[in-house]
Amino acid sequence: MLNQLTISELMAKLAKREVSAREATQACLDQIARVDGKIHAFISYNAADALAQADAADKLISSGAKNSLLGVPIAIKDVLAVKNQPLNCASKILGNFTSTYDATAIEKLKAAGAIIFGRLNMDEFAMGSSTENSAFGLTRNPWDVTRIPGGSSGGSAAAVAADECIASLGTDTGGSIRQPAALCGCVGLKPTYGRISRYGLVAFASSLDQIGPFTKDVRDSAILLGVMSGVDPRDSTSVPEPVPNYANALDGKIRGMKLGLPKEYMIGGLDAEVKAAVDAAVKQYEKLGAEIVEISLPHTDYAVATYYIIATAEASANLARFDGIRYGARVEGNDPIELYSKTRGAGFGAEVKRRIILGTYVLSSGYHDAYYLHAQKVRTLIRNDFLKAFEKVDAIVTPTTPTAAFKAGEKSGDPLQMYLSDIFTISCNLAGIPGISLPCGFTKNPKLPIGLQLLGQPFGEESLLKLAHAYEQATPWHREKAGL
Repeated sequence: MLNQLTISELMAKLAKREVSAREATQACLDQIARVDGKIHAFISYNAADALAQADAADKLISSGAKNSLLGVPIAIKDVLAVKNQPLNCASKILGNFTSTYDATAIEKLKAAGAIIFGRLNMDEFAMGSSTENSAFGLTRNPWDVTRIPGGSSGGSAAAVAADECIASLGTDTGGSIRQPAALCGCVGLKPTYGRISRYGLVAFASSLDQIGPFTKDVRDSAILLGVMSGVDPRDSTSVPEPVPNYANALDGKIRGMKLGLPKEYMIGGLDAEVKAAVDAAVKQYEKLGAEIVEISLPHTDYAVATYYIIATAEASANLARFDGIRYGARVEGNDPIELYSKTRGAGFGAEVKRRIILGTYVLSSGYHDAYYLHAQKVRTLIRNDFLKAFEKVDAIVTPTTPTAAFKAGEKSGDPLQMYLSDIFTISCNLAGIPGISLPCGFTKNPKLPIGLQLLGQPFGEESLLKLAHAYEQATPWHREKAGL
């Protein structure tokens, strides 16, 4: 089935004219029609537009064009701007808003020939860990539809795991790519802060957000990272670092590389089956010739509190632009203040309101220094922990999540328990370093995916992908399919 292929597999078939881009795109659309009623990964998609893009790709292929993603269908999280497609951030407050331009990451994918289609479900404004906070309804895990797919990029992970697209894009502010990738059994990559331009990404927390891919294997993540990376004059936080050919680094040669195992991550709340799978992965790395070194990240305990001060403060500032005046939904009032209040009251969901209130509080007079400024200082300590560890090791290995996917509704009444779902992923965003999650096993009853997280040095994606690929190729986990 064409929709089950990886990017590299599909590109090889397209190059040999064994299949057409239209056939590959139609296979994805057929799969969406077959399974998305159960999964609800997509908020919307335009089949006619996707097929028109595919036909254009087929003409280019026939003319001898060799763009790196020519004819590959890629679906997009509903927080990234795609010209003439809806942009709702899974929120009522944007109403029927349609984007007038492409995000830089989208421009680069289009230039490489990708077929950009569909708006993928997410937690509203990327605030959540389960994709239950969407104005368009919840997304379900393809491995067990009674369970959540993770969040906030749950639709992006579920669509790849259910073979509804060849790959997808998501965003990661505190684990929102890696956590759903782990829970849905696919590969999720969060690049270094500044590696991929954030222009055209609707901001949640500007110092933490990063765009990244969901793929069926590590090679595909390397391909997409290479296409999307690079400095962008429209994003002052993008960094002019050279962009290597990441796919060329996937040679399996990791003998002598050092992997750090942080003692702070093997906590009491870690599920026994998750711990066993990660322990087995560490042993596999030793068999492949990597050296395992115990390290310490002493400020790990402060990461969740630090994150929820910084992220909510930045969210409070960023979401102030949604006021019912300039675009999106509007609820009329007798004066501007009443209009703002009514529009935001009706337009924002409960979790978004919770985070705006928290963020406004920590930035308010008398509390800014006690909370926000203090959190920024602790953030520096957390980053320094990682930089010190990377003096000894090439990468760090941890669980991605403390448990496998939980039941829908199980934690929605307890925000603190929900926030702890991201306990292993948050530090990576605070430190601005790259991280990847890849499958490393399954729980037994029910059978649910378990994710392994690798964390790398700033702009060290090349080593990170090399290590991830070597493990992936030595194990069977990435070839397993959800039984939809």
